Amino acid sequence: MKREFYSNGKLLLSGEYAILDGALGLAVPTKFGQSLQFENTESHVLAWESFNENNQTWFSGSFDLNHLDIISTSDVSTAKTLGQLLKEVKRQNPDFLSNTKGIDVTTHLGFPREWGLGTSSTLINNLAQWAQIDAYSLLWNAFGGSGYDIACAQYNTPIIYRVRNDRPMVTPVQFDPPFKDSLYFVYLNQKQSSKNAIQAYRKQSFDKEQLIGNINTITEKMITCDSLSDFRELIEKHEVLLSKILGLKPIKTRLFPDYAGSIKSLGAWGGDFILATGNEEVLDYFNSKGFQTITPYGAMVL
Repeated sequence: MKREFYSNGKLLLSGEYAILDGALGLAVPTKFGQSLQFENTESHVLAWESFNENNQTWFSGSFDLNHLDIISTSDVSTAKTLGQLLKEVKRQNPDFLSNTKGIDVTTHLGFPREWGLGTSSTLINNLAQWAQIDAYSLLWNAFGGSGYDIACAQYNTPIIYRVRNDRPMVTPVQFDPPFKDSLYFVYLNQKQSSKNAIQAYRKQSFDKEQLIGNINTITEKMITCDSLSDFRELIEKHEVLLSKILGLKPIKTRLFPDYAGSIKSLGAWGGDFILATGNEEVLDYFNSKGFQTITPYGAMVL
């Protein structure tokens, strides 16, 4: 039996929010991900330890093997979430953990948890591989969401993702823009709650079909775009569309009105990463604004 699993992190370049209603989303797997290893023991418990990108323990806990109840933990909230996830795995595969006298599990993140690159989705995909169950079902039953992050965990190429009739549809695409050296990911120094953002989106009243059509057109053009000026126009249109739906000002208007390039929110608006177009002056500009985590496209995307 395989004793180690790995899943890619994720970024959604287009379709945020609208992807929940069936719109096409352009997503990319990241060079940063998460691994899971396990080994059988005689301990009669499931012992769990999670390490961050600096190989420091950020969570530990032990669980009863029969019912997966918490025995001890460094963080009750995280342990409860993990316990519920493990119980859902067991529900989907009753044989999971049934033939062991004990087990030690370790996970290793390749990125800071606050970056929002998929701490949960990479774990879910690793668990699904281990238990030989469907990762999308595990995600939807445990947390909800569109599932694009699971697709990125599994694919080593950019993808077009959509949900149709409650089923994930993944299409690998060739997205390697000639202007990628002019694309940067900037971390906004705060993790945004996707769950809360989704709830806020769901409360809005608008023409979903029109939004989906507009987002689909932008996404399809982004894939084949070979001009930075055209790409900038597309992501600016995307920002304006969602700004009207969400009733929020675009991130550039709110925080970076004097920036010369274009800026697009990624994922939940107001947190995590943004995509910025520009040259090496990007570093100086965002550093001067207090944002120091700036990653070139080529260093982020797998």
